[in-house]
Amino acid sequence: MKRNFLFLLIFVLVVIAIAEGIGFQSIPIGKFNIGFLPLVFAIMITMILGIQIFRKGIIKKIYSKENVNFASTYLIFIMLPLMARYGADVAPKLKEILSIGWVFLIQEFGNLGTVVLGLPIALLIGLRREAIGATLGIGREGELAYISEKYTLESPEGRGVLSLYIIGTLFGAIFFSIFAPILLDLGFRVEALAMASGVGSGSMMTAASSTLVARMPELGETIRAYASASQLLTSFLGTFTMVFLAAPLQKFMYGLFIRGEK
Repeated sequence: MKRNFLFLLIFVLVVIAIAEGIGFQSIPIGKFNIGFLPLVFAIMITMILGIQIFRKGIIKKIYSKENVNFASTYLIFIMLPLMARYGADVAPKLKEILSIGWVFLIQEFGNLGTVVLGLPIALLIGLRREAIGATLGIGREGELAYISEKYTLESPEGRGVLSLYIIGTLFGAIFFSIFAPILLDLGFRVEALAMASGVGSGSMMTAASSTLVARMPELGETIRAYASASQLLTSFLGTFTMVFLAAPLQKFMYGLFIRGEK
C-alpha cells in the first residue's frame, strides 16, 4: 500500500507538470474560441491512462483499488484550501455583491432546470425511476445523500444519481471549461457567467471561472468573487431548493408524464 501510494504521489506531480507545461490553450472553432485549462489536460491524461488496457506495470499500481479509494475519499480535503482562497476573494467585492444580492437569490431557481428540462428528456429516451435520481440536480454530494437516504443507492433512483455523479466527476470540469467561453462569445455578460459558475461543484466552478479569467484577466477579481459568492450561496441554499422545490416538482411532473406507474 505505501509503495503504491508513493507511485500515486509521483504520478500526480508528473501529470501536474505536464498539464502546466501545456498551459492554457485557446482553440478557435468558427467564431468561437474554446479555452482549455491545464486542469482539463490533467483530467484527460488521468482518464486515458485509467482505461483498462493501459493499466499495466506501474500504471496498474498507481490505479490500485486502495489508491482510487483514497483519492475519492480525500478529494474534499484537497479542495478545502481552494475553497478558502475563493472565500477570501469574496471579501474585497462584498459590498458590490450585496448590492445585487437579489440576483444571486433568483439564480437559485435555476437549480430547477434539471427537473424542468432534464426529466422530460430522460423519460423520452427510456429512463423511468432512474430519471428521478439523474435529474434532481447536478448529481453532486447533496443529491447523492438525499437519494441514498430516501430510496437507497441500490434502487433505480440510486443508480440514476450514481450514474450522474460519475459522469459529472469525469466530464463536468471539461464541459464547463468549454461551455463558459462559448457563452461568452455568444454575448453573455461575464458577470452573469461568473455567477452561473457556482453550480454547487467546486471543480466545475473552478473550471468555468478560471476559463473566464483566462479570457478576461482584467476582470479576474470580479469573476472569482462572483463565482465564489454564487458557489457559497448554492451550497447553502441548494439543499433547501432541492428538498422543498425540486423534489415536489419532480414528483408532480413524473406522475404527469408516467400516469399509473409507480
